[in-house]
Amino acid sequence: MSVVTESRLTYVDKQGRQHRFELSPGSPRVTIGRAPTSDVAFTGDNEVSRLHAVVEWIGTHWTILDDGLSRNGTFLNGERIAGRRRLREGDSIRIGSIRLTFQEIGAGPDEATRVASELPTVRSLTQTQRGILVALCRPYKHGAAFATPASNQDIASELFLSVDAVKTHLRALFAKFGVEDLPQNQKRVRLAELALHSGVITERDL
Repeated sequence: MSVVTESRLTYVDKQGRQHRFELSPGSPRVTIGRAPTSDVAFTGDNEVSRLHAVVEWIGTHWTILDDGLSRNGTFLNGERIAGRRRLREGDSIRIGSIRLTFQEIGAGPDEATRVASELPTVRSLTQTQRGILVALCRPYKHGAAFATPASNQDIASELFLSVDAVKTHLRALFAKFGVEDLPQNQKRVRLAELALHSGVITERDL
């Protein structure tokens, strides 16, 4: 049974007014910036870039992304971020002079455990599927921060499979890990993240 969680961003503007922006997986990409067309717009703050950061739903959780988008940076709990970071209940986000709070209503302390328990285990994967996951995650060896998953061609070459066979196995893995509905360019990254974070693939495997 899944837990219903409501997520939102809250902040107080310079006039002391409280604002709340509801987040929904149905609208998975929320832009924050100075441009009036931003979903969360701070038009009067010159410290905020036109497109400053993006809050994005990735399969099972919300993330914040500032991949060089902003001039003055995005700070999560006081630390300037580079790239994508997962958002958790109570996180503080500073953009320009504005401080936003990420809230998850209904997220219990065992939420991460619940999500992990729904992921496949090593035993539930075929030997070939596990081999493909290992090859997919190999660029992440030694905790490489800016690694990207291996390409289909790289995986095929390592495992002596055809590219079409790799694609077929990956489609099955996308379904097993619940990422089949993500945009195509996000599926592989999210699959690699889940495989590593769940312990299905370990550093030793790589």
